[in-house]
Amino acid sequence: MRRRDFITLIGTAAATWPLAARAQRPAMPVIGFLSSASRDFYEDRLRAFGQGLKEAGYVEGQNVAIEYRWAEGHNDRLPVLAAELVHRQVAVLVAGGGTPFALAAKAATATIPIVFGVAADPVEIGLVASMNRPGANLTGVTNLNIEVGPKRLELAHALVPAATTIALLVNPTSPALAEAYSRELQAAAGSLGLQVQVLHASAERDFETVFATLAQLRAGALVIGPDTFFYARSEQLAALTLRYAVPTIFQYREFAAAGGLVSYGSSNTEFYRLVGAYAGRILKGEKPADLPVQQATKVELIINLKTAKALGLNVPLSLLGRADEVIE
Repeated sequence: MRRRDFITLIGTAAATWPLAARAQRPAMPVIGFLSSASRDFYEDRLRAFGQGLKEAGYVEGQNVAIEYRWAEGHNDRLPVLAAELVHRQVAVLVAGGGTPFALAAKAATATIPIVFGVAADPVEIGLVASMNRPGANLTGVTNLNIEVGPKRLELAHALVPAATTIALLVNPTSPALAEAYSRELQAAAGSLGLQVQVLHASAERDFETVFATLAQLRAGALVIGPDTFFYARSEQLAALTLRYAVPTIFQYREFAAAGGLVSYGSSNTEFYRLVGAYAGRILKGEKPADLPVQQATKVELIINLKTAKALGLNVPLSLLGRADEVIE
């Protein structure tokens, strides 16, 4: 072989080595993330989710890709969005928006591993066989938003002790969650000498009707049930509670920060970190059936003292002393 031909051959081979190496490099696994609202609105939750993934050794864009599907508060879109992620053949499907999202994910696939985040009892709503041994292709994390429902009722009673009627707002398009939460509050109301009136909203146009109805019911306060549809509209709901001068308790800090009176519920940071950690462990090879359903146990009480003063309420010192944050 002539020297010139030899050099050309070596040069050509060297040029193709990086291409061959890239071709042999395994493709990054893909997580499908199904949730409500929008990426901007979920910024804090996604940061916590990413922290959980990192604990399992995964960083988005480095060794794992994430495809997002946002329902933007429309539960009727969930079957189509879940089907899109299943068709994409994601390695793990994360149902991060609550009960309707977990049920849609389960209906979409019996083979792709699913990690859910819900407030309802996952055994009661049919997601898993048991908390310790979920079975099938699902596991996940629950929070205490159903369990702390009676505590929200107690908070409303402490803030408006003269009230005999408390209204509860739920989303009828999430029946499993709405019914479970309503049962918890109805059961607790008797011991407090209260009557609970359940109101429904599943679209923004329903809000004005709900708040107009509160005056007719002479409800002394309002408890907003846990639901991603309501969460995505925390600022709007906070503004309505101020306009109609209704003392209101919701689960998310965003509500109190936007002018709502009180938020009391599980920490979203802990909740989504645990969801991310489970997604990472499954990517590493663990099976959902072998991962017990976890419970996020950290609960936060946020009181907006400025709103309390605007509503003419005196917040008991005992409540202020328990608060994780007081907004002034």
